Amino acid sequence: MEIVRSQSHRKISPNNVTNTLPLYRSAPPLEVRLEDFELYALDRLRVLKGISDGLSRGKRPEEMEKLVGKLWKENMRHQQASEIVNKDIISHFVLRLVYCRTEELRKWFLSMETSLFRYRFRLENAEAQRALMAEFDLSSRAVSNVEFESIKEKLGQVARSMGQSLPTADAIFYKVPFEEVPELVAGRKVFINQGFAYVAMTQAVSLVATLFRSLLSKALVLTNRKWTSTIREQEKDRLTPIVEALCSSYLGPDFSQMQIVEGLASLSQNYFMDDQGGKHFEPRGHGEISVKDIDQVAKSSFPLCMRNLLEKLREDHHLKHGGRMQLGLFLKGVGLNLDDALAFWRYEFSQKVGLERFEKEYAYSIRHNYGQEGKRTDYTAYSCQKIISSTPGVGDHHGCPYRHFSEENLRAALTRMGMNGRAMEDVMNKVRNRHYQLACTLTFEAIHGVPNDAGINHPTQYFSDSQKILQPELRDIIVALFGGGLGWCILSQTSNVWEGV
Repeated sequence: MEIVRSQSHRKISPNNVTNTLPLYRSAPPLEVRLEDFELYALDRLRVLKGISDGLSRGKRPEEMEKLVGKLWKENMRHQQASEIVNKDIISHFVLRLVYCRTEELRKWFLSMETSLFRYRFRLENAEAQRALMAEFDLSSRAVSNVEFESIKEKLGQVARSMGQSLPTADAIFYKVPFEEVPELVAGRKVFINQGFAYVAMTQAVSLVATLFRSLLSKALVLTNRKWTSTIREQEKDRLTPIVEALCSSYLGPDFSQMQIVEGLASLSQNYFMDDQGGKHFEPRGHGEISVKDIDQVAKSSFPLCMRNLLEKLREDHHLKHGGRMQLGLFLKGVGLNLDDALAFWRYEFSQKVGLERFEKEYAYSIRHNYGQEGKRTDYTAYSCQKIISSTPGVGDHHGCPYRHFSEENLRAALTRMGMNGRAMEDVMNKVRNRHYQLACTLTFEAIHGVPNDAGINHPTQYFSDSQKILQPELRDIIVALFGGGLGWCILSQTSNVWEGV
């Protein structure tokens, strides 16, 4: 697979494409545009992370089957139908390169790709399934009629134990080493004799998935060797930065492009009832929140990582660079304008370092974050993935509390947020299993009393979703302000953010 910058690339010949699910045995002989290299991988990564979230939430197999079908349809489509297979294969090999680099990354990718393969296999028709099984040469493992008759009674006992009908003479069974179907053995769903398991055609998905996992596991090790020995250095100025960034990429909405939404939210925050019950609006302008709002909205709508940073800032009147960046860009993301940001940080820091030192050493970086200094880059708030992957040192307070706090400190912090009982234990269980974003999602659901099926992927999303719940009259406000036609037009333009308000 060759990566090119040109606007055209060679396609896989339709004659070489089978209708079965790819086994990804070798990289395809085609050229890939650099932009497709990254975009295809991100689309597939959305599918894999959606599967990870679904499994972590304990969804039932039938629910997972529907989820995988939906995720695949939404993310792996292509304008040209002939390119869908190409996108599937290219995206897999790109992510194989991304996730081969450490044992932890390999383990996650192997598990998610195998789950994806399993559910896609189930969605295939019978003909496609048989064609795929033929690639594993399973026909040679089929049980003969003579052997079937000799073990028919035992197979019937297994079927009865699972509440299934007895196998008939035309039933197909495969004789495989029992270690190739560990989940069937663990569930006592197969007959085992002399080290071999007898797998029914209806159970073939478990066998095929195990064989696929074995192939991919070996391939990941080989890919890692090629990456460390040649690819990383050869592509250090082109592909290596993309590969190293992909596994921590934020896949949610672009919260830097929410000025319309910020304007609407600022209107709703300035909506109030007077003593006589009259409705009033007091538009604030560009900022969604002001300095005087911070403590109030922090209690109601800040995620734990930002609440912790704000608490430490109030206590110590200082944060190290990592903490200032994480909290400062978040405040910018939820609508604190530059003037208010300078006032906020100046008030806190001047109590410890003095006003003159603040202006000399800290004010510049705040203006820089807002694109007013240096390269004039408009920086955006950190995503959950970036925060989780950070490594706070001694005296630092940034990072993800669900990952970086001790259990005792995390329980204390959650208690201050109002968490207790079963909800607390559910969160701690996710933390022990390293599902940090799900732990944050469960915290959100427990505090707000409503489900969040999309999951928390960004601190600014946490804030936005919280504000939607706490401001149920927003839709009526917009329609009242702009009239039915224009009001609903505005709402429709922001439906992806305000859906369900």
